[in-house]
Amino acid sequence: MFSFGQLIFGLCFFIVFIGVIIYSYKTDKKNQPKYFKGSYKILLGFLIAFSLLVLIKYLTQK
Repeated sequence: MFSFGQLIFGLCFFIVFIGVIIYSYKTDKKNQPKYFKGSYKILLGFLIAFSLLVLIKYLTQK
């Protein structure tokens, strides 16, 4: 499906992208803390929804 080089690029891109997102989040949170109250709830909700979608896909593949 993907070549080895494409998989390595995808993995490196993912790691760098997540690093930039975390850095940006921390910088913005320091500068404007009132906009980030309760943001962990949004992240938690997203992770739960994504996990449910993966679970549904896994269960319906059989």
